[in-house]
Amino acid sequence: MNNILNKLFVLLFFLLFSVIVKAQEKKRITDEDFKKFKEFFTLYPNAKAAEKDSTLYKSKLIMAPIIGYSPETNFSLGVGSKYLFKFRGSGEETRTSNMPITIQYTLNNQFILYSGFEIFTNQEEWVITGNFAFKNFPRLFYGFGRNSLEENEEEYGYYQFRFEPIVLKQLFARHLFVGGGLRYNHIFNVKAEEEGLLTASKFAGFNGSTSAGAEFAVLYDSRDNILNAISGWYVELTHGFYGKVMGGTQEFQLSRFDVRYFFKPFHNKTDVIGIQAAGRFTYHDVPFSELALFGNEENLRGYIEGRYVDKHILATQIEYRKNLFNRVGMVAFAGVGDVTQEVKDFKFKNLRPTFGVGLRFLLDREERLNARLDWGFGENTNNLYLNIAESF
Repeated sequence: MNNILNKLFVLLFFLLFSVIVKAQEKKRITDEDFKKFKEFFTLYPNAKAAEKDSTLYKSKLIMAPIIGYSPETNFSLGVGSKYLFKFRGSGEETRTSNMPITIQYTLNNQFILYSGFEIFTNQEEWVITGNFAFKNFPRLFYGFGRNSLEENEEEYGYYQFRFEPIVLKQLFARHLFVGGGLRYNHIFNVKAEEEGLLTASKFAGFNGSTSAGAEFAVLYDSRDNILNAISGWYVELTHGFYGKVMGGTQEFQLSRFDVRYFFKPFHNKTDVIGIQAAGRFTYHDVPFSELALFGNEENLRGYIEGRYVDKHILATQIEYRKNLFNRVGMVAFAGVGDVTQEVKDFKFKNLRPTFGVGLRFLLDREERLNARLDWGFGENTNNLYLNIAESF
């Protein structure tokens, strides 16, 4: 049934996509039409002040209905907003701060409230980054480790509240930031199968947990654009210490890294290549909710999120982004990854592959914001993803 729905979804999307493209080719839909459409959903909180002072950035609050699709959520409907701004006194040397928030309800009866933010102060002396989430989320579980079986599939559900603010100061170099923050992740109202694998495992925190701790963070971010980079590096390293002092239920440590590099392979073209390597490593009495999940709409596309679960994960991907004409583009991507219980168990021969293709439609030329449809393929699996903004 899922394969049939996927094919129908692809067919409907391509029909809609072709209608929009043909209409634009025949000038029935122009750039001015898109601008008017965008303006309908856009507010300018400081418009009057910006008219009087040309040095002020004209901040934008964009609010619009959104539709998405992923194998974890099925179709999702909701409202999204994005606040783009700069502090008074910031010039071209300061990148635009981005504060998005989305509220969605899915056909899998999930409720999702999420915000991931990145705020730059004047001249990027400080960066405030992090995320906030509240959701109820049924998820699939197949067992632990890279060799879990498809036929073991079972469903469990839970509520989650997560808040992770990180404050960093620019030190030593133009794009280098050092700092720290807090992370609170509360999992509650867990519903798992009474005689299922998860319940039988008695894994720490399988029926709920609270992670509360402090993080040390280093960030190097020289990307030319936060939403859709053409050039630059993004390197984020965090290490957190979690315990019962701040209200946690387990004592453990969590290390994460995310390295991205973007460049143009041809000087006279707009093509872009993006490369990402990411890892997550947990130590000691880690709760179930903090284990590494293999696959999602951002990395290792093609595998349903959590198809493989373990204490550590390493993953990498490369994506080629090409503009075809006007607002229409496409991408091709490939990657590999693996989960293990011990870091020493990572082996090249065990890496699981993923590859795929995608379509892009430029919604906002100034901010380079795309709508995207990706079709990812893994080992004996394939999945579709419809969303706003790039995967990384």
